[in-house]
Amino acid sequence: MSATTVRQPRSAPRSPGPTSVRAFTVDWRPLAIPAFRRMWTASVICAVGGSFSVVAVPTQLFTVTGSSGAVGAAAGVSFAALIAAAVWSGARADVMDRRTMLLAADLGLALTYAALWLQAVLGGRSVPVLLVAVAFQGLTYGTVLTTTGSTVPRLVPAELLPAANSLSSLVRYGGSVLGPMLAGVLVPVVGLGTLCLFDAVALLAVVWAVAMLPPLPPLPPPPAAGTQDAAATPSGAEGMTNAAGTAGAGGMAGAGGMAGAGGMAGVRGGGRGSSAAGRMLAGFRYLAADRLLVAVLAVDLAAMVFGMPSALFPELARDVFGGTAGGGPETGLLYAAYPAGVVVAGLLSGTFTRARRHGALVAGAAVAWGIAVVLVGLAAELWIALAALALGGAVNCVLSAFRTTITQAHTDDAVRGRVQGALTVVLVGGPQIANLLHASASAHLHDLTGAHLHDAAAGGVLYGPRLVICAGGLLTVVTVAAITWAIPDLRRYIAPAPAPAPGPEPEPGPEPEPVVARTSPAPSGDRVSSAPASRARAGLR
Repeated sequence: MSATTVRQPRSAPRSPGPTSVRAFTVDWRPLAIPAFRRMWTASVICAVGGSFSVVAVPTQLFTVTGSSGAVGAAAGVSFAALIAAAVWSGARADVMDRRTMLLAADLGLALTYAALWLQAVLGGRSVPVLLVAVAFQGLTYGTVLTTTGSTVPRLVPAELLPAANSLSSLVRYGGSVLGPMLAGVLVPVVGLGTLCLFDAVALLAVVWAVAMLPPLPPLPPPPAAGTQDAAATPSGAEGMTNAAGTAGAGGMAGAGGMAGAGGMAGVRGGGRGSSAAGRMLAGFRYLAADRLLVAVLAVDLAAMVFGMPSALFPELARDVFGGTAGGGPETGLLYAAYPAGVVVAGLLSGTFTRARRHGALVAGAAVAWGIAVVLVGLAAELWIALAALALGGAVNCVLSAFRTTITQAHTDDAVRGRVQGALTVVLVGGPQIANLLHASASAHLHDLTGAHLHDAAAGGVLYGPRLVICAGGLLTVVTVAAITWAIPDLRRYIAPAPAPAPGPEPEPGPEPEPVVARTSPAPSGDRVSSAPASRARAGLR
């Protein structure tokens, strides 16, 4: 086995029968792969014990400055650093060992949290120092997100990618709920600085899991088209790796339109000898020329930018559901409903992870998300809004699983890092743009309607935040429908069928009777032949 090969099962673990309850609950099949199991288990630890800084860093900045403006500035610094890291690390991940990159990024993130803890222990109150630490946090976290996304297809066969991505969503959103809640309980007990130390210690589990991976250098280019090897399917564990990674495998090339030898030659041309800027430009050209990838990223961006109304939850809670101006249970429930829906869908991932119409599921889930957002805007009762948000979280879990699977499995490994970098930009930048658009639109409507806005919203009139939310949901539905119509590659995309499980070895039969040669010529029509000769004639026919 080569150094780049990750040991995997010869085939995916057998699915439970159609009547089994396990077929509808969490799809655990990827955990049969030791490398992925270690990384996922470490992510469970880090999702809860490594997310305390989400609460600690903003709270510490506000405590030092007494200004929410400093918290906003830190968010901007972290966002800019994360976007820059996603683009740069994606280009680097395509030309160097991804295990090495992950180790460096996870260690850098742990050291950043340790530095935040140390400056808190020493009583540091320097805002520039805190902003520098926040920038390093964004740089390292962006690198982790991008490199992890390009590493998973090297560990997991293509047919298990939806299940693997669903497990990752389950951990990420479950941790985003439990981590801040636990941090709020621990702050009065251990202090803000100690929370950052907890994050640093939790990250050591991820460092251990990454260190246990085999080396993951760039895969060698596939044989040139037209050679005998080009038509051969890779076998063994490396075959599974390439099943998730080569643009010429299965029916993936036809769906995208870029995956020919000429297109990949241009991408591979931006390799080790090229500058980072050259590699990034080559990756963007690959992405722009692949219609399927363009459609997937456009659908996801439309769903996030137009449909994510979280910036309006405090206003919605106050003006529609009777919450207090400073925030209360209504606001907390609105923020918790969406991740709760994601977690529920993750717990029922067996209901969708075996599907093969990945493109149609991406488009359908995005449309369903838009409809759920419209229901949130129309809701006059809190429980209706919470149910709609939970439903939206559930369909977004499906959208996330198959969007990530398509970008991983459809993309050639030589450019997968750069495509995952673009996906990270969409995932991180989309909600930020949504917050800006929704807040600006609501503020503009508030200026137009004046002092009667609160009374109108409370009376059930579709005004203010409700109108903005409904408009965003409708825009999501219309935009996704237009993208799906304009780029039919998306709705037609079907994942290649998984390789059949190896059957049992045939039992040895009875020994054939020996053929006795005739001593006289055989009569006409009565020929004596051995089994090999019969097979040879059959082959000639």
